[in-house]
Amino acid sequence: MFFEDFVVGRRYESPVGRTVTEFDNILFTLLTNNVNQIHFNLDYTRRRLGWEPFRGRLVVNGLLTLAIGVGLTTSFTTEVGGIMLGLEDVRFLHPVFPGDTLYAEAEVVEKRPSRSRPGYGIVKLRTTVKNQDGARVAEFTRVIMVPMRGASGQA
Repeated sequence: MFFEDFVVGRRYESPVGRTVTEFDNILFTLLTNNVNQIHFNLDYTRRRLGWEPFRGRLVVNGLLTLAIGVGLTTSFTTEVGGIMLGLEDVRFLHPVFPGDTLYAEAEVVEKRPSRSRPGYGIVKLRTTVKNQDGARVAEFTRVIMVPMRGASGQA
């Protein structure tokens, strides 16, 4: 989508979901040098976490949940070469466990022409990530810069 295609108030739902596996969680956690054992040591969660729903279950790394939420929305936000400028107001609302399937929806909450890059616009999308039961697991505002139609050789 080009800048002109974004309409404040319009909502977009990811066309697919993504099931998070135990392998995804452990690999992401270890690749990012996160040493919190709740993400990769099942014995630790059985012995040390005394409250439900965490006891005896690995918890999916929150940054992996966030990354999947962003990824699920890229099909309608950055296919024409948009650039992510930042994330704002990140909230983790409900734990994600291996085996959960995530879905995302984004609402355009703001847009304006870029002040520093002619031919581009800045769009803010309030994104909600939900699990297979419809529980909201994360929310964030994604700020992207997208080209305007006809700018720099764009169609």
